Amino acid sequence: MQRTYKIIELIGVSDLSYDDAAKRAIERASKSLKGLGWFKVTELRGLIRDGEVAEYQVTLQVGFRILDDAEPSQL
Repeated sequence: MQRTYKIIELIGVSDLSYDDAAKRAIERASKSLKGLGWFKVTELRGLIRDGEVAEYQVTLQVGFRILDDAEPSQL
């Protein structure tokens, strides 16, 4: 079986944590992309407001398989 993969970049945002930001990005992407298989965190950053952390931002590379027409949907 031959497989082809594509990598996209996502940025997740959360008021709670980096972990929550990553989860939100993956959950959102899974609503419209098929064949999601893995992710890699490439950057952590955040927003400071009034001397406190106001927002967590996570940049992710997400890999997903390009499905053949004959393969069943993975949604």
